Amino acid sequence: MKKIYHLGSCSTCKRILKELEPLDGVELQEIKSEPITPAQLEQMETLSGSYESLFSRRAMLFRQRGLHEKELSEKDYKDLILEHYTFLKRPVIIVNDQIFVGNSKKIVEAAKEAIH
Repeated sequence: MKKIYHLGSCSTCKRILKELEPLDGVELQEIKSEPITPAQLEQMETLSGSYESLFSRRAMLFRQRGLHEKELSEKDYKDLILEHYTFLKRPVIIVNDQIFVGNSKKIVEAAKEAIH
């Protein structure tokens, strides 16, 4: 299975999708118009090892809600990601049993190798 969870309005996601082309056989899921399900998030957590590793602290809502001042549990991270798409660190790229989370150059390069 090859799948990429991304945000269509995110310029970084757009750039990364272009870098990863051709995307033959890769399923794309735009997380704003097609929210991730609890089962999909569980699969991501199983592959990545924690909900925290999937959580974006860069989300504007993170500071607006004062979450940067709180101790968050794994359940908090899970609930926040399911509540609002902006809390998912993106893109999330799954290739078989490998997961690549975020947009660092190193991660994108590793995902590119795994996809092709």
